[in-house]
Amino acid sequence: MAHNGTPLMESSQEIFEKYQIDEEVGFALPNPLEELPAPYDEWISIAKNLPELIDKNELREKVDQLKIHSTDALKDHKSQRLAHLALGYITMAYVWNQGDGDVRKVLPKNIAVPYCELSEKLGLPPILVYADCVLANWKKKDPNGPMTYENMDILFWFPGGDCSKGFFLVSLLVEIAAASAIKVIPDLFKAVKNEDQNALQKALCYIASCLRQAHKEFEQINDYVDPSTFFNVLRIYLSGWKGNSQLPEGLKYEGFWNTPQEFAGGSAAQSSIFQCFDVLLGIRQSSGEESASRFLQEMRKYMPPAHQEFLLSLESGPSVREFVLSKGDPKLRADYNECVKAMVSLRNYHLQIVAKYIVIPSNKQENKGTGGTSVMTFLKSVRGTTENFLLRDN
Repeated sequence: MAHNGTPLMESSQEIFEKYQIDEEVGFALPNPLEELPAPYDEWISIAKNLPELIDKNELREKVDQLKIHSTDALKDHKSQRLAHLALGYITMAYVWNQGDGDVRKVLPKNIAVPYCELSEKLGLPPILVYADCVLANWKKKDPNGPMTYENMDILFWFPGGDCSKGFFLVSLLVEIAAASAIKVIPDLFKAVKNEDQNALQKALCYIASCLRQAHKEFEQINDYVDPSTFFNVLRIYLSGWKGNSQLPEGLKYEGFWNTPQEFAGGSAAQSSIFQCFDVLLGIRQSSGEESASRFLQEMRKYMPPAHQEFLLSLESGPSVREFVLSKGDPKLRADYNECVKAMVSLRNYHLQIVAKYIVIPSNKQENKGTGGTSVMTFLKSVRGTTENFLLRDN
């Protein structure tokens, strides 16, 4: 059954408006705000000075002195997203502080109450999610310049120098490159409906090229992110309180909930773009490792609601994979396979990066990702399942 109408019936412009997707930056927030008016400027000030405050061990004291501010005056989406981003940074810093095992299990009400209220308004959990630190945490140095690493910066930093910038911006550039393909989704569905193989091949070729560009962007991580700094510094601040031995019951949000709450930390699994292509290509992450499918489904709750709705709407569209299979055309099958191969290639590369940045620095074969999963097992499962969806010659 259609979920609020499938994208088949809508133009790309209607899709962009309805599901809060931007033509240029995809699921990322276009031109995020950088400042908030008083009294919320207090939050921005702390978030902007996090590394220094943590280094001097003054962060927690500074947060403890904050007054509780009602979030009612934050009316528009961009203001709310900036506030959520700033409070997310402050929360991670308050909990983990200097990353030396001195962990706070209670988030004080002066930050917990506004953070939870804002999270409810946005439909996001009160923890730093991918939609915050990657999708809403950027600006151009020259507003008229290109969307390139050299012309971009992040709004807030964690300790670890340029590691934050490298990790978050490269993730954003991967996201934007892949998201260029969103505009051909209506063409894809119309081609299936009208049995127009030429139009379908054209759309599939474009999607494959966008995914290959995303792979190229991903390779920049080696230039800008140091494995040791990522593992020993930045990763601590991205860790959540679900399945975390340091916060076995979760985090207590004082003044909002009576019991501690468990939330997963920010993870690439919270990106809508790759789940979007899984749905479009008919790649179902349920065969084989059941927990991978469950985890990806769980991670949808960490996406902005409009993006969750978009994924649901795609699921109600016609099956591109079934159409390609039904035609038995070798060229059409090859074009479909190019898209799947590009997804496999990206997931292969992600595995290599996780090995370099997490497994090797930890000197262990297995380690948990910031989302709370056994990261290598999860990624190998997802990669393997994707590979299984290549169409083989009979």
